[in-house]
Amino acid sequence: MKRHHILVIDDEPGIRETLCAVLEDEGYAAEAAPDGESGLARLAEFPFDCVLLDVWMPGLDGMDVLNRIEERPEAERPAVVMISGHATIETAVRATKMGAFDFLEKPLTIEKVVVVVKNSIEQRRLAMELARLGEPMMRYPIIGDSVPMKAVRQQLSLMAATNGRVLIYGESGTGKELVAHAIHALSPRAKEAFVEVNCAAIPEDLIESELFGHRRGSFAGASEDKVGKIQKADGGTLFLDEVGDMSLRTQAKVLRVLDEQRVEPLGANESIRVDCRVIAATNKQLEQEIDRGNFREDLFYRLNVIPINVPALRERNEDVPLLARHFLHEFTTAYGRKAKELAPDALALLQEYAWPGNVRELRNLIERIVIMNPQMRIDARHIPLPVNRRAPAETFSSLQEVREAAEREYILKKLEETKGNVSRTAELLGLERSHLYRKMKALGIALKD
Repeated sequence: MKRHHILVIDDEPGIRETLCAVLEDEGYAAEAAPDGESGLARLAEFPFDCVLLDVWMPGLDGMDVLNRIEERPEAERPAVVMISGHATIETAVRATKMGAFDFLEKPLTIEKVVVVVKNSIEQRRLAMELARLGEPMMRYPIIGDSVPMKAVRQQLSLMAATNGRVLIYGESGTGKELVAHAIHALSPRAKEAFVEVNCAAIPEDLIESELFGHRRGSFAGASEDKVGKIQKADGGTLFLDEVGDMSLRTQAKVLRVLDEQRVEPLGANESIRVDCRVIAATNKQLEQEIDRGNFREDLFYRLNVIPINVPALRERNEDVPLLARHFLHEFTTAYGRKAKELAPDALALLQEYAWPGNVRELRNLIERIVIMNPQMRIDARHIPLPVNRRAPAETFSSLQEVREAAEREYILKKLEETKGNVSRTAELLGLERSHLYRKMKALGIALKD
């Protein structure tokens, strides 16, 4: 197993010695530099995986060093964790936007340093793997170290450059649309249009017009010509999302388009030649839909040239910590919040949850946590999972913890209903506003009225 190398850049000898000792005990190879200049010189000599960088140093300060590191080629750029005892929130936000993975405040704790260093190295490894597949995969990252997700990325690298039709299987919220975007971005058609059609969201009486277009006067309300989605995708990619919800009549017309590579707008007397790659996705078992008479077998075989299965999150729960940290970093950056970390008990709770809404549900949960919680360290108390789907009650150490978890979840639900209005929430709960504020503070819920 590869031994990761860490460089500590700090002008305080005690901090350097302590951090190096802690990291060595954790199995890392650690070195130290007393100032920014010598730190950059050592980075030029050796490819470190992570740098722990003090903000305030004589000479070249930490922000200048960070800027120099971010100017390096991505393959030579280590993960950077900033450390400081006097930094402001503005400094932390600025460092994160410049490229720092995280920001730690002194006095440091062993547990926090170890967790953040581990996370930063994982994130860097993932970024390097995505970079290997090219810039498109950086825009549409397929995140996960589990066997099924490695298989998905391998499939993408093998088939994206072809024109083969793809059928993506997976439950709602697993990331089927993300996979479709990644296929298009990695293909020779990447500079052309990516046109999406949600077959489940468009009313039955409008889907043919949406797909094939129409001529003015072809039906009541057709006051002008309309170009259909298939024609708009000419030269690019057509993504048929939830294709299993398409009617049999529309399926027959789509089959004809696939066979003839021509589309005929409603009310037109001529057909138009089109060249588009078709990617379809479904959360249904299409073989069962064929047996029930709901899906055409011939269309199934036209679409199912390259099948890709996107697993449910509960089937790859080892990916939950990596996804959660990715979303945490994404939203703290997007909202200009100070960097946060997920405590081990919080990660354990997230891994034990069933995730019926899959990755979409996890992403929404992390966004809510970033918005509602000012704490830098997020522990299990701050994870607002539905009580009836959480980890077993045995994970709580007392009846009081169970009661607090249920109370917290209920208050958060009411706050969402009132869009964060504390006064209105207090009315719904039958509490005095001051009483609700005290209870929110005790339960770790932060919100300003």
